Amino acid sequence: MKILGIESSGLTASAAVVEDGLTKAEFTIGNKLTHSETLLPMVRDMFAVSGLSLKELDAIAVSAGPGSFTGLRIGAATAKGLALALNIPVMRISTLETLGLPLSMVSEKLICPIMDARRSQVYCAAYLGGSCVIEEDACDIKLFLERLEKFVMGSGCGDGDQGQTLLFLGDGVPVHEQAITEFQDHAEEAGVFFETEFAPAPFNRQRASAAAFLGTEYYKRWLLLNGLNAAEVKQKGADSIDCFDGRVMNSDELVPEYIRKSQAEQDSEAGRLEDPGLHSLKKMQSH
Repeated sequence: MKILGIESSGLTASAAVVEDGLTKAEFTIGNKLTHSETLLPMVRDMFAVSGLSLKELDAIAVSAGPGSFTGLRIGAATAKGLALALNIPVMRISTLETLGLPLSMVSEKLICPIMDARRSQVYCAAYLGGSCVIEEDACDIKLFLERLEKFVMGSGCGDGDQGQTLLFLGDGVPVHEQAITEFQDHAEEAGVFFETEFAPAPFNRQRASAAAFLGTEYYKRWLLLNGLNAAEVKQKGADSIDCFDGRVMNSDELVPEYIRKSQAEQDSEAGRLEDPGLHSLKKMQSH
């Protein structure tokens, strides 16, 4: 089973092909070019040098949010276009899952991915033992840290010992490292004990291979649940399948998951965006 992974939710654009869980090819670019300039050429060049063909794909997995609003739209549009042309399913993968879930499958640590959402906000979640234990959210970093503290206390791992280790990763780490360190100090003063660690830099960027890996797992579960196999779906075509769900879907059903409203929408609702016509009138009156 060959799955194309697409990642464009952050500063890095990435594309990968995973076959039966093994990465066959992966291209990643972080040179600050816009994803609209890099993503499709990257996919094209990856297939050109890998000896693989787009027609071999069984499905496409795309990191669908949270993340950059523009980046998510570019990634979704790319996945939708390719899936439509190839008539294959597409899987919507959480960006936070691509960062945290695979690590939690092989570690006893509490994996805490955080993505910088600006203005002291983070996109965040927590994973333990291959499961999500704190749901995805967009909130103030201090609120997320409080939720982590409550989870540690509730699990009994922070009561007078150093049992629980919290591993933070993601592009929010460099921004909020000091707040995380202070959070641990304050928790210890209150009698709650745990260790905090920060993942090495290579783990702080989203990768398409992680999206493709998770997409493979979700696709296999969906096939098993519905009594299908990948070859059968490919032969029939995605447009003939009527048992899709919120994870595995036809291309026309794919939309990004933003978690929160854009900053412009928030400012507008709060009355902070002034009507352009009113602004011009005030400027004329001031002269």
